[in-house]
Amino acid sequence: MEDLSHRLVEKVPASEIDADILALPYSIEGLISFNFWQEGFYWVCHKDQCPKKVQGITSEALEIDKLMLLKEGHCLKGHAIAAYRLQPSHKKQDTDVDSASPHTLIQMIAGKLGTTLLPQIALEPLTLNESELRAIHVNEPGPHRTIVLIIRLNYVRTNELTLLKDIFTKQLTNKYS
Repeated sequence: MEDLSHRLVEKVPASEIDADILALPYSIEGLISFNFWQEGFYWVCHKDQCPKKVQGITSEALEIDKLMLLKEGHCLKGHAIAAYRLQPSHKKQDTDVDSASPHTLIQMIAGKLGTTLLPQIALEPLTLNESELRAIHVNEPGPHRTIVLIIRLNYVRTNELTLLKDIFTKQLTNKYS
């Protein structure tokens, strides 16, 4: 089940779902978390609008006026703003466009409407078929997100979820290391 973080986090202690995968930082008070991945971000832009041959960029070099993020309520927007201390108030109000989904956001970037920030784990699935896009690593001390598996305090199948967490860690390490 995919949903906004706050909705899913509410379902775990209510026993509506057994567990959730969540990106921190996010308030998970009263829940148990198992960290399984840490990652940084990539700046994604149309290849015609990116600096040529640049392998990394700093947050200070990001053009805030062209940066498009997901709508309020998506944890990814909060993570990007917090990780790079972005000041959304610096964005021009008349060009401030927020997207409801990461896929729509990528299509907007492919259409040369701006740039965005994506975490490492989302980069390949969202940009795989987009040859017009370029991803440049944001070179800042990190990691900027921690991916966790969360459960309620009284969940009885913790051992099974620990095994699942270990599988996630192994697969992600094999893919990204």
